[in-house]
Amino acid sequence: MISRRNFFGKTIGIGAAAVGLLGFKSKSAQAATDKRDSLLYKVLDRGKIIVGTGSGNPPWHFEDEKGELQGFDVTMARLLAKGLFDDPKAVEFNRQKPDARIPNLQANKVDVVFQFMTVNAQRAQLAEFSIPYYREGVNTLLMKNSPHKGAGDLAAAGKQVTVSVLQNVFAEDLVHDGIPNAKVLQLDTQANVMLALDSGRVEAAAIDDSTVRWMVAQEPDKYKVGDTGWWPQTYAGAVRPGDAIWLNYVNTILHEAMTGVEFAEYSAAFKKYFGEQLPNPQTGFPMEYK
Repeated sequence: MISRRNFFGKTIGIGAAAVGLLGFKSKSAQAATDKRDSLLYKVLDRGKIIVGTGSGNPPWHFEDEKGELQGFDVTMARLLAKGLFDDPKAVEFNRQKPDARIPNLQANKVDVVFQFMTVNAQRAQLAEFSIPYYREGVNTLLMKNSPHKGAGDLAAAGKQVTVSVLQNVFAEDLVHDGIPNAKVLQLDTQANVMLALDSGRVEAAAIDDSTVRWMVAQEPDKYKVGDTGWWPQTYAGAVRPGDAIWLNYVNTILHEAMTGVEFAEYSAAFKKYFGEQLPNPQTGFPMEYK
């Protein structure tokens, strides 16, 4: 977990990305004035989309037994390919480390990044973000037979409960922001955080909301999801600055996946990776404006 975002939203990779900031700004000012200058049409001419993502962080991106990429980020990429070419397989994945996300956009190695990328003010100076496709945060993973429902009643129990969390300078603050006064057991690996829960050393484990949901989806008879999340952060796609046509197209695909014609596919992925059945979007007045 610490390798993903330097502990729940503490950003990483900004220094590496900032090395090319001046070059980034000089080109971002040259917005596409002719629509044929947009990456959208270059991608269509190429016949495939190049997507930056990872390969070792379920439920977002990981390899199956055949070595093929799976995960929620991968689904977002395939939805984009389907919209472009009516072929969800028309994707070339650039498997990259988190700190290469913005540099690879800058170097034109990828057309878009779908890689559990947290939106923040620093990154927004270097890349343009799509509309959100997931709201991440912290949640509690609980044993199925736990008497606790989540952060609320764990907080009510005060110092009677212990919560495991990945060791970090922010660990105490992270846990106490959602579960004040709980005892905090910091451990050196995420595996040990989970093991402490499995062995009964702690009443709950504080980890990524998406990881909690993934674990419960894999072992629903063993675990349950806490009823309260905290420390929210937004995941979105990222593109090079200055191309409104391309960004608008990416936004359109994501919007219709979450609210319109491709909702069935988005919903199926949400169920598969997070274990939650989403309600169908309401017809009539657009739900996002209510």
